[in-house]
Amino acid sequence: MRAASGGAAEALAPESGEAGAATLVAQAEALADGAGDADPALAALADRVRALRIETDDVAAELRRYEAGLEAEPGRLEEIEERLETYDRLLRKHGGSVGAVLTHAETCRAERDRLEGAEVALEEAQARLAELTARRAKLAKKLSSVRAKLAPALAKRVEQELEALAMDGAGFAVELQAREEPAVTGAERVEFMIAPNPGVAAAPLRDSASGGELSRVMLALMSVAAAGGPRTLVFDEVDAGIGGHTARAVGEKLRTLGADRQVLCITHLPQIAALADRHFRIEKASEGELARTTVAELGGGAIIEELCRMLGADSSDPGARKHAKALSS
Repeated sequence: MRAASGGAAEALAPESGEAGAATLVAQAEALADGAGDADPALAALADRVRALRIETDDVAAELRRYEAGLEAEPGRLEEIEERLETYDRLLRKHGGSVGAVLTHAETCRAERDRLEGAEVALEEAQARLAELTARRAKLAKKLSSVRAKLAPALAKRVEQELEALAMDGAGFAVELQAREEPAVTGAERVEFMIAPNPGVAAAPLRDSASGGELSRVMLALMSVAAAGGPRTLVFDEVDAGIGGHTARAVGEKLRTLGADRQVLCITHLPQIAALADRHFRIEKASEGELARTTVAELGGGAIIEELCRMLGADSSDPGARKHAKALSS
């Protein structure tokens, strides 16, 4: 547009002063006007040339003004092409449509606004964290004090319970090992230590106790804890290494625990089994290629028969049946 308007103005009226269309029309006007008095027709033509010269000067001036009014921006084309490329890239990256791009833009603005307030939020979070940390330290200190006070009494009570469970002379202790940082369970790790026999050094219960010992220690702990602890307890081979009156004592404690929670006990001793509220017989059959284990609930006379079998007698043995009934009463 600049080239067109500037070139046209230059052709009509060159700024260099050279002859252009306007100069030539002016010359034609002068020639026609000079002889116009001799003939009215020539005078009329001279007037038309004069009007043409005035229009030529006016058009040339308008073309100059048009050219001057153009706002040239070097590199504008490259800028527009770059924007179009960016536009296409946004479409490809954020959903393929203008709507998806605008939705992403709103999400970015919201995130920007959130980040602008992040400093305030961080200060509030740090203040809250400091408050909770102080509260945690206070609660942990209180818990540590209670643990340190009650640990010896708990150990003594457990030893008394273990004595009744055929672990006479067993030592039990509660060690409190400080943590580097408080955890959800407090500022120290609680370790139960057990010495199953006199003269044996105490070791962590989780590492040194046998299956039967572990069950009996758990039974002792639950007996001391009364209503505390989980609502379901499972004792496997709690009767290992015991019999007679001790087995009866273990059974009594299991029955006491079962008064307000569910207790599952796997046992081979009739003294313990006879005290259960419900009885299940577990049998494994190796017939065929695949061994199968079945669990059947017992009731009525089947319980007496199973107790006889556990006593090592036939269910038809009068003495064994009498003993079984005595255990169940």
